Amino acid sequence: MAGIYIHVPFCTQRCSYCDFFSTTRLEEMDSYTDSVCLEIIQRQDYIKDKHINTIYFGGGTPSLLSKENFAKIFDTLYKNFDCSDLKEVTLECNPDDIRNDFFCKINDTPINRLSVGIQSFQDDELVMLNRRHNAEQAKEAVEKAQDSGFNNISIDLMYGFPQQKIKIWNKTIKEALSLNVQHISAYHLSYEVGTKMYSMRNKAVDEETSLELFQSLRHSLINAGFEHYEISNFAKKGFRSLHNSSYWKNVEYLGLGAGAHSYNGCDSRQWNLSNLDKYQQAVRKNGLYYEQEFLSDDDVYNELIIKSLRTCEGIDINNINNKYLDHCIRQSDLYTKEGILCKQDNFIKLSENGIFVSDRIIRDLMI
Repeated sequence: MAGIYIHVPFCTQRCSYCDFFSTTRLEEMDSYTDSVCLEIIQRQDYIKDKHINTIYFGGGTPSLLSKENFAKIFDTLYKNFDCSDLKEVTLECNPDDIRNDFFCKINDTPINRLSVGIQSFQDDELVMLNRRHNAEQAKEAVEKAQDSGFNNISIDLMYGFPQQKIKIWNKTIKEALSLNVQHISAYHLSYEVGTKMYSMRNKAVDEETSLELFQSLRHSLINAGFEHYEISNFAKKGFRSLHNSSYWKNVEYLGLGAGAHSYNGCDSRQWNLSNLDKYQQAVRKNGLYYEQEFLSDDDVYNELIIKSLRTCEGIDINNINNKYLDHCIRQSDLYTKEGILCKQDNFIKLSENGIFVSDRIIRDLMI
């Protein structure tokens, strides 16, 4: 299974917490679409057998693309890759973009999964994040998508706001569950340098509160029938994100667009220029618009630990290079005795208590 990620960096305004590559130059959207289509043609041999199972439009705000933009991209993909066995095509979207005309422009596409960036159901938190929607619009957007026939919807939530109280967070969780979506991703707020939110880092919640917020999220969603299949991701049975799961399973993927990353499934990674003008100019000239790194054995092992231990299955020791196996077993035994790692058949995975200290465990198992 191979995947394609398409980065659409356009936003009507910049959120106060976001450090992803994005731009408000919406007038460039059509020319950018043409550049992405050129890149598809130029990199059609990156996926060895050209069979694509998942496509993911991320951003930015890819829901801003026009009907014509989507048509061009899918037409070019179909001509250059084998898309006959597409299982999942995800579109990230903002709640305020989900209107009647939104469905008109994607009805003729293979998009079958929506990832809605809600972040919070509290209006004051949404203002803090500089989001364009309010809580009521967020709920209405999900309901419109459901009424239009979408039965695979994910919503993004965020927690760990400055001085956030558990009571308020529980209200957001309750609102999320009331929408009866199939997937929920929840991320702790990060105070990244260069973002507006960085100036509020002195009001960040302490570790004890962060842990309480996460525990409440986990227990509430599991009790509601969700599977906690990756540290930040919860899904109803049969609704895991296939595309994102491929990242954690080291499956090859091609990243298209400015700032997008690619992985050949073995020993090298590439990342495109995070600059709209330089990316487009280089693509049009068929020049070099990406950087590349080759992974050492240590890198491959470390990435296996980082990715696998985040999932509910854990690390398959059969996938570990023999020269690292003794180290991995020896280090994991220390945590198994503490009850924060457990071993089952050929897998090493986090216990519930281990989830809360996963960063430390991952660090100690790495080379």
